[in-house]
Amino acid sequence: MDIYEIKEKIEKEFTGKLLSHSKGVEDMARRLSAAYGADEEKAALAALLHDYGKIYPTHDLMQVAVENNIVDEFSLQEPALLHAPVGSWLLEHELGIYDLEILNAVKTHTTGSAGMPLLSCIIYLADFIEPGRSFPGVVEIRELSFRDLHKALLGAVDSTIRYVMERHGILHPSSILFRNWLISLLRKKSGSCSVK
Repeated sequence: MDIYEIKEKIEKEFTGKLLSHSKGVEDMARRLSAAYGADEEKAALAALLHDYGKIYPTHDLMQVAVENNIVDEFSLQEPALLHAPVGSWLLEHELGIYDLEILNAVKTHTTGSAGMPLLSCIIYLADFIEPGRSFPGVVEIRELSFRDLHKALLGAVDSTIRYVMERHGILHPSSILFRNWLISLLRKKSGSCSVK
């Protein structure tokens, strides 16, 4: 599927807020890609499709997850996390999208993951800072995102961890590993999520 077919598909499948959010993530992903030398079209596709799993009810996501053994115990206990890994699986099996960079970016956009490549970092951050988001700290992270990708990602994951902890939610281990990886990168000033 090309970008035009994807846009046509999401216009039909996504509801108002989800559609608006996905377009906001696309806009931000394009801007971040331009700033950091990533493939802009690939980032746009991943951004538009990052919440594809949300068009399905939670019980359907749970069923797909269990039947295909594609999630861990933490995601099963925290259903809000299901849409990312299950959505990635659905993109491959329903829409025929086989680009691993796109699939991994969709899969990790809620929890993050240590060693994420640039496209995954961009989608994670674009989802967090898209123009429709308004919560304490988002403006600062949005501004930082064009100066220092890793610091902005650390601000985003720290904010997410605080949010989950304040609500006594289950914190996915991938988020902690992602945070630790970012801290290590910032200390070394190098890493897999390197910028051109």
